[in-house]
Amino acid sequence: MFNQVPQPLRYAEALLGRFAGLARAANADSLLGGLVETAAQLSDCQLSQLYLLDATHTRLTLSAEWHNGLLQPREATSLPSDYDGEQLLQYCLCQNQTLCLSELDSSLHASGFLPDSPKPWRSLLCLPLQDEQQRVAGLLLTASTESRELHGFSGSLAQLGAFGLAQLHLLQRLRAPGSTAPPAAPVSPCASGYGLIGDSARMRAVYQLIGKVLHSPVNVLLTGETGTGKELVARAIHDCGFRRSKPFVVQNCASLPEQLLESELFGYRKGAFTGADRDRSGLLDAANGGTLFLDEIGDMPLLLQAKLLRVLQEGEVRPLGSTETHKVDVRIVAATHRDLRSQVENGLFREDLFYRLSHFPIELPPLRERDEDILRLARHFADKACAFLQRDLCRWSDAALERLAGYAFPGNVRELKGLVERAVLLCEGGELLPEHFNLHVEASLDSSLNLRERMERVERSLLMDCLRKNGGNQSQAARELGLPRRTLLYRMERLNISPADL
Repeated sequence: MFNQVPQPLRYAEALLGRFAGLARAANADSLLGGLVETAAQLSDCQLSQLYLLDATHTRLTLSAEWHNGLLQPREATSLPSDYDGEQLLQYCLCQNQTLCLSELDSSLHASGFLPDSPKPWRSLLCLPLQDEQQRVAGLLLTASTESRELHGFSGSLAQLGAFGLAQLHLLQRLRAPGSTAPPAAPVSPCASGYGLIGDSARMRAVYQLIGKVLHSPVNVLLTGETGTGKELVARAIHDCGFRRSKPFVVQNCASLPEQLLESELFGYRKGAFTGADRDRSGLLDAANGGTLFLDEIGDMPLLLQAKLLRVLQEGEVRPLGSTETHKVDVRIVAATHRDLRSQVENGLFREDLFYRLSHFPIELPPLRERDEDILRLARHFADKACAFLQRDLCRWSDAALERLAGYAFPGNVRELKGLVERAVLLCEGGELLPEHFNLHVEASLDSSLNLRERMERVERSLLMDCLRKNGGNQSQAARELGLPRRTLLYRMERLNISPADL
């Protein structure tokens, strides 16, 4: 690790001292600031930056910057994480590769992420940082205005950055309000969930279907009620599949009139219509090599359906005003909340396009059919909202959890997210209470269930949430619920809760 650094013994001693300094950091700002300061000083560079990947894996956020001997004010700067062309940060992230340039050329490399400097930046070292699950979670870079070989610092700085990430996650957990009960396990996506949250049987079936199409070019049709997360699933298919380094483009087919939607998808040539003063590529060209997500495909006009069918059959696009076609390699993921089969029968959707799109359908369950996931999702959204507002994590009152568990959520996950974010804004005492949630009680009653079934649904959600908080430890969960352990085991058996569900 130290063979290529000057004065390796002194460097190793300095590195050890910096590890100890970061371990003593009391808050996230001092930790991240100390990390970029350390990286710049150890590598003798004028600049060091730390970028962290957000929970959706779609944006890189500049979280700390050390420039010319000073910690710079943190700005709300973020970059897309998708790689396309010569974007150095996105390449390093998506390929999980260390990037070292001793002759940085602004005419060859897109270096707009580097701050202005009197002298041009000449050398760059960019390192992907991995979290505890060995997933790339961010980037640490150093840069110099002198032409230097920085690769010798890569091994030690990568370990320092990974240590900094682990300390950051530890501080985030410790910032949660203390309690006599064991600390709640951090909410994280299911290991097989492709970044999605939920361990219910219905969601596990969705994960299995996603796994079948990740490395296959087959088109996918996502169905389900509004608010069930169809765009998240489409992005998961793209981000975890073989096209993840290429663009992911989204278009809602219900948001534009027919003429605008056609030009948006297929592009146009100069003079095709009034106002077309130049050639313009469409979204199918923008998504070439990647994925085009067509939301609300059931609202696409019939004439456009015929043009889309041509793309699916031949891989050819003809822009408006052009007599020539050109090839594109685009994977189509479509989504709708409508019953396309009935639309076909009523002449509102082309039958041939329906069969082309529905080679591999994935139906997303409504939230009321995955009630085990409600409280886990609620905790996730609350933690995200608190992090966004830069405030301590909120505690959950038992009454608030019980109220959410008994609600049917006609708006599905989107409604739950909005309700929780509003509740966090209203919460002033650090504890989420029932009055913080604006629930329409009449909508929470499922007429297909009798009173006992409704009560069992609420009880099952509460028991599973408590067991997950305690890592599956039944004795600790029983103490927190105020029940004898035998009673808890009896209720788990009656409600069909097994350790495999946790």
